[in-house]
Amino acid sequence: MMRIFVIGSAFIGVIVGAGFASGQEVLQYFTSFGMWGILAAFVSTVLFAYVGMMLVWLGSRAQSTSYNKVIYKISDFKIIEKIFRFNLIGVIIDAVLVFTLFGVGVVMLAGAGANLEQQFGLPGVAGAVIMTVLVLLTGMLRVNKVVGIISSITPFLLIFVVIISIYSFMTMDGSFSNLDSTAKSHGPFFPNWFIAGLNYATFNTSVGAAMSLVMGSAEKDRKTAAIGGLAGGLGLGAIIILSYYAIFAKIEEAGHYEMPMLAIVNNISPILGTIMAIVLFGMIFNTAISMFFAFVTRFAKQGTKKFNIILAVTLVAGFILSFVGFTDLVSQFYSLIGYMGLVLIVVLIITPFRMKNIRFDDK
Repeated sequence: MMRIFVIGSAFIGVIVGAGFASGQEVLQYFTSFGMWGILAAFVSTVLFAYVGMMLVWLGSRAQSTSYNKVIYKISDFKIIEKIFRFNLIGVIIDAVLVFTLFGVGVVMLAGAGANLEQQFGLPGVAGAVIMTVLVLLTGMLRVNKVVGIISSITPFLLIFVVIISIYSFMTMDGSFSNLDSTAKSHGPFFPNWFIAGLNYATFNTSVGAAMSLVMGSAEKDRKTAAIGGLAGGLGLGAIIILSYYAIFAKIEEAGHYEMPMLAIVNNISPILGTIMAIVLFGMIFNTAISMFFAFVTRFAKQGTKKFNIILAVTLVAGFILSFVGFTDLVSQFYSLIGYMGLVLIVVLIITPFRMKNIRFDDK
């Protein structure tokens, strides 16, 4: 049971980074559709439950700390390979994941700066520097220690989301129709709520796929891995729904902030706001280390000198690019990844029907 909890918490921790924990993702993908946003949240929840189960189970089955080996195996369709003479689907998904890992890592560094700037008035560069150093030091640890660190922070976010949701509903002072109108004025950023819910799930599948496969490799019991991934997906869906209602109820006072959830907590109590800022920084760290760690394992074996050098160079490059701005990065970069990630979702849905033809033990 404890292993299931650790895996589930780690899966949530990988997905919940700066954009989600701050409320900015929830605002753009769900709350901006007003009352229809709850349907988008349900679409995402169903997909997260399936994806979480499949990714961690595949990682456990493959027992490989390099995610690209698994990706190429499950994407190897003989018909397509005969036409193009190479694993086209595997190359596409691999490219999407590499692009996603680095890009989201950059967003996390920007989010760390925005977090400390909004709460403590520090220059944005300060938070980015602190996060970069923390990721560099943690990235040199073994994968099981990294998973343990990620899972240990997640429960604190769950506590705050519940507190914020209860507070928002108890103090909601506008009618649903007025709140619905105000929420829709912040978007929407997608054609309809179904596309938004689908895009959010596919985007986060691209974000979490690599690290979820790596996490699964640390669990030898496939059943435990699958249940842990499923629990993580359902838990993530619950957090989305609670966060949606919390921001919807307080859209008029928190909708214009880069970090709406943090703004709501500060209205409850400045002390709680400070604690929330620290928890939020921890969740940003979770995704940052997941992204950069998985990114580097694509090119070097973890624990080697080559790994540490690539990690350092990648973090310096990410730090420089993080100055584009947090909100702009979320709105423009995330939706692009979501559309690109549709290929991976389709492959994961087909994979259970192809398992007899997939072998992970051959070289």
